[in-house]
Amino acid sequence: MRPIKTCIFPVAGLGSRFLPATKSIPKEMMVVVDKPLIQYAVEEAKAAGIERFIFVTSQGKAAIEDHFDSCPTLEAALRARGKEQELSLIENIKLSPGQAIYIRQQAPLGLGHAVLCAQELVNEDAFAVILADDLVLAEKPCLQQMVKVYKPNEGNMVGVMDVPYEHTNRYGILKVSQDRDKKVLAEDVVEKPAVDKAPSQIAVIGRYILNKKIFQHLRTQQPGAGGEIQLTDAIQKMISSDGLCGFRFQGQRFDCGTKEGWLEANMAFAYADPELQGHLKAIFKRYSF
Repeated sequence: MRPIKTCIFPVAGLGSRFLPATKSIPKEMMVVVDKPLIQYAVEEAKAAGIERFIFVTSQGKAAIEDHFDSCPTLEAALRARGKEQELSLIENIKLSPGQAIYIRQQAPLGLGHAVLCAQELVNEDAFAVILADDLVLAEKPCLQQMVKVYKPNEGNMVGVMDVPYEHTNRYGILKVSQDRDKKVLAEDVVEKPAVDKAPSQIAVIGRYILNKKIFQHLRTQQPGAGGEIQLTDAIQKMISSDGLCGFRFQGQRFDCGTKEGWLEANMAFAYADPELQGHLKAIFKRYSF
């Protein structure tokens, strides 16, 4: 199996749930403790061996490109003031020339369409997709876990988690043919089913390893749920010929596309930091009722 070296980051969304903050700041630049969401996503991809980072953007997303670029004025100021620790923090963010590729999704046509925008840039047989607002706190990064166990003969791989039945209408849900603990083989996937129609409680989250044949389906696909070109629909069409494997990752996932999930992520990541844990406990005590 050829190693997976390319990851697509769909970052063209409007982030309307966080208005007015996201009027001028991309939602992927929302900060959890001390890093923007997109930096967590890129660091996770690096840990999995990714070398090419494709960002599918839209108007108003220049801050993402700037974040991974050099900033000579700031770097010179930090160096002159002897702030080596702070300097290393921003130097480590930078992506090498040619590693970062930015392309535009010119209309909000859905996740499947965003992935399709990158088709000419994918050279390997399989590639990864990370949704930055699905943040995972884990000892071993989520995509790294997936890459380690990915097998092409099992088909496309998606990160999955068990959710309450009353939440199944928020996710793509797997219909399971075999449940092997961490790996789940699926015979179908349904995008945001009605709660009483959900085939299981096993939900797809924003981590994917996809065979590049998926582009053939995305090119001809009609809009699905929400009037958008759904990535889930293209994955579903490939199941009969290629298969679909869900992977139960180790770690805690936070939906940072919602205020509640973003707030919880800040608390969880702060609590996991030894330098901040005591402060967080004191804050909880101060505001407990």
